[in-house]
Amino acid sequence: MAVHSTPESPLPVGEVSRLIGGWIDRLGAVWVEGQITQLSRRPGAGVVFLTLRDPSYDISVSVTCYRQVFDAVADVVGEGARVVVQAKPEWYAPRGQLSLRAAEIKPVGVGELLARLEQLKKTLAREGLFAPERKKPLPFLPQLIGLVCGRASAAERDVLENARHRWPAVRFEVRNVPVQGVHAVPQVTQAVKELDARDDVDVIVVARGGGSVEDLLPFSDEQLVRAVAACRTPVVSAIGHEPDNPLLDHVADLRASTPTDAAKKVVPDVGEEYERVRQLRDRARRCVAAYVDREERGLAHALARPSIQDPHRMIDERADQVTALLERGRRSLGHQLDRARSELAHTHARVVALSPAATLERGYAVLQRADGHAVRDPGEVEPGETLRARVSEGDFSVRVDA
Repeated sequence: MAVHSTPESPLPVGEVSRLIGGWIDRLGAVWVEGQITQLSRRPGAGVVFLTLRDPSYDISVSVTCYRQVFDAVADVVGEGARVVVQAKPEWYAPRGQLSLRAAEIKPVGVGELLARLEQLKKTLAREGLFAPERKKPLPFLPQLIGLVCGRASAAERDVLENARHRWPAVRFEVRNVPVQGVHAVPQVTQAVKELDARDDVDVIVVARGGGSVEDLLPFSDEQLVRAVAACRTPVVSAIGHEPDNPLLDHVADLRASTPTDAAKKVVPDVGEEYERVRQLRDRARRCVAAYVDREERGLAHALARPSIQDPHRMIDERADQVTALLERGRRSLGHQLDRARSELAHTHARVVALSPAATLERGYAVLQRADGHAVRDPGEVEPGETLRARVSEGDFSVRVDA
């Protein structure tokens, strides 16, 4: 519950310390897991002092226990060991200091660690952090490579030497950090985040040599795994040797079996690229030569055709045909005109022979009444009626006599 206080009536330091101690006493005994970073066993002292640290969050707490409690696990527990402690929180009021009073200490075995890692692996896999579609492709030729490794380590030497041997112009931005122990997780995580924040870093390599399961535990830490999953820069995991398989291998965009293998996968070999360029150049030259040869053969075949060798031949042949057809047309037309002229003369002669004028020229006359009608029957005229007689040279009037 909140304690009432004002600037006019503040609480004394002792009272505040007493109240804090009362609140802490209510927590009771708890089981705590962590890594021992400091261990103090003074000869003849009945109390052992420990510092228990959480590697993932960089938080430590002091632990005290009676000698007989620690002696029960002294042969298997030392600095760097992961343990589970049953302890009761205690508040030392005179100094305002929190500590844990351990009643039992249990070392965390390798089997138990592996079981926890397997459970964490399943959890992260369900979240999709290991999904293949999340993997980012590595650039063909990175200009700047971020390297996270131990200081003056064999892993650093292997990556740098092999990468520069393959591509001498490659550049590195190296971050030397602890790669095992209680400080490994926060510092490796921070180094990865710093390199990822830089726009000029094309790929990040996290490298470490081989080691025991406990030595490689920092690279299976959930905090580091999630930090790598959140990176926008491709990350290569090169932890341990071929059999080693920390969780970082699953979340990284590419897994290398060793640091040397990482250098081979991240940087192309200049000799191999020169050879590939030479092969591609030769292939291109062969393709162009084959194309030119094919086109030359096609051109030669086209030039060998009669229409190309003697282009006027076809015109001359067609000219003779045109002349022959023209003469044939003229002859045909002349024959038709002659036949038409003869038929016209015969028709004209028949028409002339059958015309009324020819009849009149033979001495006949045509009698016409006043209305112009020809007289064909004597009964058509009356006595004394005047008729018009038409002959070949003209006409004259006649009177009908009874």
